[in-house]
Amino acid sequence: MILTSLFAVAQKKYTISGYAKDVQNGETLIGATITVKGNSKGITSNQYGFYSITLLDGNYELICSYAGYQPKITEVKLDADQSLNFDLITRSALQEVVITAKKTDGNVKNAQMGKFVLPIEQIKAIPAFLGEVDLLKTIQLLPGVRNAGEGSAGIYVRGGGPDQNLIMLDDAIVYNTGHLFGFFSIFNSDAIKNVSLIKGGMPAQYGGRLSSVLDISMKEGNDKKFQVEGGIGLIASRISIQGPIKKNKASFIISARRTYIDALTKPFIKKTSQFYGSGYYFYDLNAKMNYKFSEKDRLYISGYFGRDVFNFVNGKRSLDVNIPWGNATGTVRYNHVFNKRLFGNTSFVFNNYNFSFQAAQSNFKIKLASGIRDVTLKQDFDLYPFTNHKIKFGGLYTYHKFTPSVVSGTQDTVVFKPQNPQAKFAHEAAVYLQDDWDVSYKIKINAGLRYSWFQQIGPYNIYTTDANGNRTDSTKFSSGQPVKTYGGLEPRFTLRYGINDETSIKASVTRNLQYIHLVSNSGSTLPTDLWVPSTYKVKPQISWLYAAGLFKNFNNNTFETSVELYYKSMQNQIEYEEGYTPNTLEDTEKFFTFGKGWSYGSEFFINKTKGRLTGWIGYTLSYTWRKFPALNFGEKYPAKYDRRHDLSVVALYELNKRWKLSATFVYGSGNATTLPQRFYIVNGVLTQEYSRINEYRLPAYHRLDFAGIYSPKKNEGRKWHSEWVFSVYNVYSRKNPYFIYFDQNGSAYDGSLKVQGKQVSLFPIIPAVTWNFKF
Repeated sequence: MILTSLFAVAQKKYTISGYAKDVQNGETLIGATITVKGNSKGITSNQYGFYSITLLDGNYELICSYAGYQPKITEVKLDADQSLNFDLITRSALQEVVITAKKTDGNVKNAQMGKFVLPIEQIKAIPAFLGEVDLLKTIQLLPGVRNAGEGSAGIYVRGGGPDQNLIMLDDAIVYNTGHLFGFFSIFNSDAIKNVSLIKGGMPAQYGGRLSSVLDISMKEGNDKKFQVEGGIGLIASRISIQGPIKKNKASFIISARRTYIDALTKPFIKKTSQFYGSGYYFYDLNAKMNYKFSEKDRLYISGYFGRDVFNFVNGKRSLDVNIPWGNATGTVRYNHVFNKRLFGNTSFVFNNYNFSFQAAQSNFKIKLASGIRDVTLKQDFDLYPFTNHKIKFGGLYTYHKFTPSVVSGTQDTVVFKPQNPQAKFAHEAAVYLQDDWDVSYKIKINAGLRYSWFQQIGPYNIYTTDANGNRTDSTKFSSGQPVKTYGGLEPRFTLRYGINDETSIKASVTRNLQYIHLVSNSGSTLPTDLWVPSTYKVKPQISWLYAAGLFKNFNNNTFETSVELYYKSMQNQIEYEEGYTPNTLEDTEKFFTFGKGWSYGSEFFINKTKGRLTGWIGYTLSYTWRKFPALNFGEKYPAKYDRRHDLSVVALYELNKRWKLSATFVYGSGNATTLPQRFYIVNGVLTQEYSRINEYRLPAYHRLDFAGIYSPKKNEGRKWHSEWVFSVYNVYSRKNPYFIYFDQNGSAYDGSLKVQGKQVSLFPIIPAVTWNFKF
């Protein structure tokens, strides 16, 4: 016993660290798994492809694996600290029939709950609306996630609103994710490398939202050779160019997309038409570059700029309307490896969202503008102290500027500057610590603690008004002076217990605070919706999420299955007061009312990951409620995004080397809605009496989509190749309800008045063809 003890003390530990990369283009691989053969020890690479693992001295075989790549086995004689990079090769054409959506048994063995990682190639294979690949519409096909309505790119996760999702593009928060009034998302699939959704057990590094995290990473650019790819579709075209700035050391990628709806419709509008000059288009641009100073230091600079532009001209009435809106983000990140076990990342982020409405008629002009602007400094560290611990800690600071709907106008030489709502300013900060701990082979814990802080600052005025709304007094706060401060702890805890190699049980509890809010009258996110901060009147939203689930794999991990149960409570929810009508000259805070919400449900998931036929089935049974003292007579009512049943079926089939087929089917209970119940005639005018809030349901929503990808035989003498994508949206032309309105005909005076409810449906069957190319 003494000799054994002395031998154990004498053994030394050494660390192996490095990066997991794609050998063909040098892209780092996020979440690659590095395991020790014959041992349960292992680690996953971080957001920049870095890993670190500490072992006792000896001889080992390390295995690096990643979805869609050949695993790589490397023999290591560990007698000193070492650097080891894994350069992985994509699966060959002969092995493409074996498709792995995620790393083997990761859903069972990882402690993280409610996390989905979708490879961008899988997203591109799913049928797309009008041929435009849309990652947000793919996210809507997962259990626990539902769409905002027909054609909308907005997402609602486990009973939360559209503002309760933290959507980030290279660490920059995206406030409005929609093009074409929400029918398309702003994310160009050619520029995206990785998409990760977390809808339960949110890690402590994320905060500021109640429901979910959608973390999107852009490609870094090929550092081996120049590459061009793109596509031509029915309504839009796109192109991406990437290549080395300095081979194996620096690279770039530029990706652009633009619709040509305006160009297609222009020939059909005659110059003599009163509407000549009207049109709509959107465009976006993604750009990124990186420079590797050494194996320890790397710099990333990335940005996004996108705009929607809508013009309406009515020559007959001398009316010219211009409505542009969009996002701009910029991120500078610097990686530094302090030692084999400590990795650091410093980020500086700028993001700006703005909406503008400009109209001119004769000599009268009016302009309305709103938006939000952030500047963020963030520091994150990854620490690997022992093999069974991965610690992450850091902090961030953000300066916010919120611009409300500011109205101005001119008529001849007269300038109108009414008393607009004032801009609001705020500081936001947070620090966090989390530990991903392998307690034993059966037990894994992901525990974290986050402290967040928010402060509204001046310049700001608080006005006292009389019964008629006239300002009678005010309290003034100078620039930078604190107006109201909030803060709180946000604990995060997830426990995984492994029953055996194929089965595990997980449970989590999470507390979140949200300091900025989107208040909307519509069922989907629109560019006119306003983001508002927590103020002396508006308190931060608070939620507790409890979740538990059973995870089991079958047939050598070919089938992944899970059942998850959740309950979420939400405090300080915000709605407009009853009877509110938009008023740009008043601060919207005056018309807010506050209440609580809660949701609960069960999610069922079956995912086939291997073979020629892959895909998943997801079903959610859920309830989402709201209760406001000032609404619906103080009684609870279903939220507008409450959906009792939600079913998604996704199938991907590789027919042969030339053809890949895919189909999706979705079914959902009808949206909750408020409708007129009674009609009265008062002085000859038809008057409506509405039901209680969301007392009725629209008819059920269901739809089948289909797509086929044809890849012509490659010509060995050509450097480029292409593919044709044929897609059909709404195959059986289901007339899904978008909204219901009531039409009246006849007159109340002669008894011929008739009132009839009518349903509006947007999209019948829509075929589309897209040609993609790459060289």
